[in-house]
Amino acid sequence: MTDTWYLYLFFSAALVFAGLLGLLARRNLIKLFIAIEVIAKGISLLLLGTGFAKDNVLTAQALVVTFIVVEVSLVATALALIINIYRQTKSLDVRKLAKLKG
Repeated sequence: MTDTWYLYLFFSAALVFAGLLGLLARRNLIKLFIAIEVIAKGISLLLLGTGFAKDNVLTAQALVVTFIVVEVSLVATALALIINIYRQTKSLDVRKLAKLKG
């Protein structure tokens, strides 16, 4: 393991922690979505750092590229849902989602 492993671990933990704070502090759907994306970027940085530390960079890069591809499809789906929620409620506040119960 190299000395830069700790930097990857620190910055990925900082990103995950910042994302968790964003999840707990916000009620706007867009801001919650951005917080989830920050957490995902922290996880992908941790995957890259682990691959770099274990001298298995190619496998880590393949995992991160796969992670990004899956994440893009989730982003498109989530944004479509957020747009539909905004059209129905005229708000992005999470507390107003109780009106959407069938």
